[in-house]
Amino acid sequence: MLFSKIQWAPSDTLFKIGSFGIHYYSLMFVIAFSFGYYIMSKIYKKEKVSVEYIEPLLFYVVIATLLGARFGEVFFYSWGYYQNHLIEILLPIRERENTSLFFGLIEGYEFTGFRGLASHGATIGILIGLYLYQKKYTYKPLLWILDRLVIPVSIGAAFVRIGNFFNSEIVGKYTGNNFGVVFLNKREIAPRHPAQLYEAIGYIGLYFLLRYLYNNNNKNRSEGYLFGLFFVSLFSIRFIVEFVKESQGGFETYLPILSTGQWLSIPMILFGLFFMFKKTKTA
Repeated sequence: MLFSKIQWAPSDTLFKIGSFGIHYYSLMFVIAFSFGYYIMSKIYKKEKVSVEYIEPLLFYVVIATLLGARFGEVFFYSWGYYQNHLIEILLPIRERENTSLFFGLIEGYEFTGFRGLASHGATIGILIGLYLYQKKYTYKPLLWILDRLVIPVSIGAAFVRIGNFFNSEIVGKYTGNNFGVVFLNKREIAPRHPAQLYEAIGYIGLYFLLRYLYNNNNKNRSEGYLFGLFFVSLFSIRFIVEFVKESQGGFETYLPILSTGQWLSIPMILFGLFFMFKKTKTA
């Protein structure tokens, strides 16, 4: 049948040595940042801006992404757990009995890689990081940088969701029919919506849209328009996919009308609309 369930049970680890392993999720982050570096280098060369600014830009974005995403996961979704496991907030480890790290030197913990990262937190972190970056490197206005950076960020978000798919995490709800993905490593037999892939496909489409609009520059377009469009589009995609996504917890217990991801997406969409229609000097 054209629409039939797919059984999915990949390893989440590319390779493993002892308790240390390279996880696909971490690998997707590396690919996302590498691809972003390549795209931004091409943009800077095209616009005759020194590529010397790219390496510090990448540094700020990487640190801001990881810190923001981690704190977002901790405070938006999982504070009930992390308030009793503070050491795990910034370290890629997790408490587990009968395990050890570094060949037995640290008992009771296992290496997990960079998991438990929230995209809304990453967004806030990147904005703070770029504000600090532009204060130090003043070669272009902040909105100029943001209008271009959203292009690689959109495709980077797709890679991250593919990593989630490999990890069998952030899964969708049960489809109730023969369509969907059976996550065998979750010991399931019923298919779910591949919500991670829905988002990834949406973000890939957003990447091509932003790239098209950038390459076909409209002189009447305000600075910040692509940045705003990115926010509106990406978080609208997130808002829609949340309807078929399994609950990830958070504060939706107190606000059950929408999921935590949807509540967090609403201000992001409004933020984007502001920049799309804000009157600024043209790009």
